[in-house]
Amino acid sequence: MKTTAYSLAAVAAFCISMNGQAANWQALPDTAPAPQDNPTTAAKVELGKMLYFDPRLSSTGTVSCFSCHNVMEGGDDHRPISLGVHSQAGGRNAPTVWNAAFLSVQFWDGRADSLEDQAKGPITNPIEMGMANLDMAVERIQRIAEYRPYFEQAFGPKVAIDEDSIAKAIAAYERTLITPNSAYDRFVKGDNKALNAAQQRGMQAFNDVGCTQCHSGANFSGPNLPVGQGFFMKFPTYADTAYVEKYQLQADKGRGEVTGKTQDNHLWRVPTLRNLTYTAPYFHNGSVKSLPEAVRVMGATQLNKKLSDQQVNDIVAFLQSLTGPFPEQTMPRLPPTPGDML
Repeated sequence: MKTTAYSLAAVAAFCISMNGQAANWQALPDTAPAPQDNPTTAAKVELGKMLYFDPRLSSTGTVSCFSCHNVMEGGDDHRPISLGVHSQAGGRNAPTVWNAAFLSVQFWDGRADSLEDQAKGPITNPIEMGMANLDMAVERIQRIAEYRPYFEQAFGPKVAIDEDSIAKAIAAYERTLITPNSAYDRFVKGDNKALNAAQQRGMQAFNDVGCTQCHSGANFSGPNLPVGQGFFMKFPTYADTAYVEKYQLQADKGRGEVTGKTQDNHLWRVPTLRNLTYTAPYFHNGSVKSLPEAVRVMGATQLNKKLSDQQVNDIVAFLQSLTGPFPEQTMPRLPPTPGDML
């Protein structure tokens, strides 16, 4: 995987027009892009949803993808750090699964190139779902006979129930978890009344103070890049602020933990800013509880600026406009557990 760390000057700033819009503000697409080897189909999404909710992919049979990424609300778990099997605490805040399909790479440190790669990781993480290896997870699904017809409908009669077909199904479901048509989206499509005055001021301030240097694009998570090329930024960029110690922002080396390279220390995949009203607490360690405080922290640590209360309030108002309508979610009926698995 290639790491691309962009300097603050490397991402083009937005140009604000006379009516407060920007020439290159982008609305979120109505569908998420899918790789050629995993086109999104209704049957695949149905299977993926079942697997997403199925705790039998964990060693204890108690933890599913849904456990940390609650799609009935904000796509996270609202804990500073997530809990896995045997109530073990992880090291980072669970990022939202909503609109993850538009991220350059997956996980905070970008260690997965795609949603397919990401789906495999938690299953064998000893703290998260705790399976010793993917073969054990595959064997468990294979032994649930009533899963077979769903795999055949999704992939064809000769499908192998294996780690790849499981991951592809989960990823296909996750690509339906997108939230277009927010007030912001309607505004940039031409509805000048979609944003109120404070939100329009916040949109202007968001650009003027420099937030768009990292949080650009339709998902506010950076530019579109080739698969496997992540959009990373250093955080904190300006460490000489009381916020760094207060919130322990340098305790985790971020991408450097994965690569072992000093130059990757404290690089993080740029997260989406959509639906932030649903995803407190904030940052990779879940250390900041409120959105206004998160804006202040970012101003100081990333832009070396002390934002005024007016700027903070307006930017928060704008960020609230990025919350879009969530597609309706219903709990799936899972196949029964065979008695010889108990």
